[in-house]
Amino acid sequence: MTPIRHNGADTDSVLDVVRDCVLAVGVRRTTLADVARRAGVSRMTLYRRWPDLRTLVGDLMTREWIGVATSAIPEPRPDIDTRTRIVTGLVAGVEAFRAHPLFHKIVDVDPELLLPYVLDRRGASQDALLALLSEALREGHTDGSVRVAPLERQARALLLIVQSFTLSLRTMTDEDDPELDSAAFLAELRVLLERTLTP
Repeated sequence: MTPIRHNGADTDSVLDVVRDCVLAVGVRRTTLADVARRAGVSRMTLYRRWPDLRTLVGDLMTREWIGVATSAIPEPRPDIDTRTRIVTGLVAGVEAFRAHPLFHKIVDVDPELLLPYVLDRRGASQDALLALLSEALREGHTDGSVRVAPLERQARALLLIVQSFTLSLRTMTDEDDPELDSAAFLAELRVLLERTLTP
């Protein structure tokens, strides 16, 4: 996909700068002036595309999270059915999200940034993830490997499950106990997903 250009700065370059700023100092200590300076563009250039830092960080999160999600889903293969691809991708996605440096920084320094998307409304990242899930579930309905249910509800239920594991897993794990460590819970997630998706 060709990056969108704004007066000499393409979107991906600006988002790369925002990511570097957030990783260095967190969201609250990052300013649009910092981003403009480091990206080599004027503040007005940024304001034309992003009215405030929260919108800019939202676009960054959408790019990063969708990148994680699409990388986690295995490519189609004749020997793997769609349900297996979905389950494998979701479990790998949870693990990758939890290891992502931007996710770590936000959870550790600016966790309130995530609260609106957990308690009040869906964000662009969640809508994009729902679209990916819906497409995969539709394929699974077609090939018979996924239990047929109303598509949108099924996709939202899956997102609720993996979102909970992503955001709250560390509150439930005990890494010194092999029955309660992250790997054990990811194995449990795989069972939950298999059982809910199996026809």
